[in-house]
Amino acid sequence: MNSGSTKPQSQDGSHSLSTGDDESDSPCIGVCTTLYDEICQGCGRTLGEVSNWVFLSDEEKMSVWKRIRAEGTATRFQRQAKENKPI
Repeated sequence: MNSGSTKPQSQDGSHSLSTGDDESDSPCIGVCTTLYDEICQGCGRTLGEVSNWVFLSDEEKMSVWKRIRAEGTATRFQRQAKENKPI
């Protein structure tokens, strides 16, 4: 058992819910909604991509990332653009 004397280690992908995280495996930001179609408005992935994400190859994931970045309509990218604007 851990005596509490060591710091907890962060896991890879620990920033997966931040909007501008390019190091995350998943585009998920924890805002999951598909009210009007089968596209998550939080991350821009299809329902199939979301549910099968862990089974996709790196190439398939890169393809999804490329598409959702090009579309730029997901909340993930709207927030990122807003955060990167100078005040």
